[in-house]
This record gives sequence, C-alpha cells and structure tokens, in this order.
Amino acid sequence: MTDAFRIDVPYTDGALAVIALSGEFDIATAPAVRARALDLIAVGHPDLVADLAGVTFCDSSGLGTLIGIWRCAKEAEGSLTLAAIPDRLGRLLSVTGMGAFLPAYPTAETALAARQGNRTSA
Repeated sequence: MTDAFRIDVPYTDGALAVIALSGEFDIATAPAVRARALDLIAVGHPDLVADLAGVTFCDSSGLGTLIGIWRCAKEAEGSLTLAAIPDRLGRLLSVTGMGAFLPAYPTAETALAARQGNRTSA
C-alpha cells in the first residue's frame, strides 16, 4: 500500500502560491488537485508553482490536470511553473510537447525564486 495522497500549500504571497503534491497523482487524485489549484486561483493566487517532489507516480490524468490548471491560470493572467518533476511525468511532458509551455525547475525553491524575479520585473 502506498502513502496517502496529500496536497499542501506551503507558501502564498500576493499572486504567487506553491501547491505541493505527494503520493500518486492519478485518475483518483487528479480532481482534488484541480479543485485545490482552481481555489487558489479564485482567491487571488493565479501564479502557481506545482512542487512535485513528493509525487511517487503520475499518469496521463495527472498531466491532463496540470494542463487544465495551466489554462485556467493563463485565463486569470497567471502562470503554472513546475518543480521537481518525476521522471515519468518528464517523459510525458517531452512526448506531448507541453514541456515547452510549462517551465520547470529542479526544486520548488528555485522555481519560487524565478517566479518572484519575473513578478518584480514585470
């Protein structure tokens, strides 16, 4: 049995928020991720960093959810940045070409620093 799936929001500041996922990101957990991300966008955090360091598995449902969140963030004049992408998701992003649209960083800290830099220079 795997560890329970978790969604945490360890950081919010103005338009920016980090949503940290851990466990299996699949068809069973994707709706909760989407709902939490859209809640963050709705309350004024359209610039999201998805910290995927704790994700142990991600299937096409997880990828589809990230694409949907990215679209919603764009509609709210925000963005989605990925951090600590698991290998399987990295391959999915590469095969689908979505890696060109979703910036990625090795850690949540580097992604956050990059987003904060973009926000202050905009």
